[in-house]
Amino acid sequence: MNTDHDKLLALLDARMRRGARAATPAALVERTPAVVRQSGPESVWNGILWSDLDAGTADAEIAEQVRHYTGLGQDFEWTLYAHDRPADLADRLTAAGFTPEDSETLVVAGIADLVRRTEGTAAPAGIELREVTDEAGVAQVVAVHEAAFGTDGTRLGRRILAQLAETPETFRVHLAIAHQDGREIPVCAARTELYSGTGFAGLWGGGTLAEWRGRGVYRALVAHRARIAADLGYEYLRVDASDQSRPILERLGFAVLTTMTPYQYRLKG
Repeated sequence: MNTDHDKLLALLDARMRRGARAATPAALVERTPAVVRQSGPESVWNGILWSDLDAGTADAEIAEQVRHYTGLGQDFEWTLYAHDRPADLADRLTAAGFTPEDSETLVVAGIADLVRRTEGTAAPAGIELREVTDEAGVAQVVAVHEAAFGTDGTRLGRRILAQLAETPETFRVHLAIAHQDGREIPVCAARTELYSGTGFAGLWGGGTLAEWRGRGVYRALVAHRARIAADLGYEYLRVDASDQSRPILERLGFAVLTTMTPYQYRLKG
């Protein structure tokens, strides 16, 4: 048993999941003995953050959450962590109409150590790291997201705009811009969520255009965002890492805590 691993996972569960706070003023976080959930309009993430279920309560609780979000007219996500119970919760979600997406690996690093390890890490030649603060910049972020991940970024764009307007003190958005032949080309987009009172900051996005991968752009954005979080007094960085980003993050010193799978419930019609 890795005691440090278990303590850090327990800390993240306590602060980031059971103790989750609303992402924006438009969001509502509700706690019951069985679940912690966030609800709101389409401009916020709707879903289950934490659950404490067993074989006798799981099906009824799943049905209750489906009723809740259906009543709001919202699709929602049940984020299933590998250590969540009961052991067959994934099968129960699928039976209730949820669709699993690709699993991700939850990795965490101490920010002070990460800043030391990445000291001197700079953007590659010809790349500028730029903070996004306006609608034009968000449109570029969405374009990079769609090109890098092959998914529609319309809803993401609306959420980014809402967070920039409502909670700019706890939200940062960055672009890596390549300067080529007098042109500016957005090649990577990334976001940082600063979870006040938890000690954790989260790195999101990090999508890089295929032709710009392997050049250190993503690594530079990780180091840049770590320095921002350090300056603001945060202790840990968390990333829900894809198979592409996980090796880079592990080389930087991030430790694997667990895996997680988003289960999506989409309203019919």
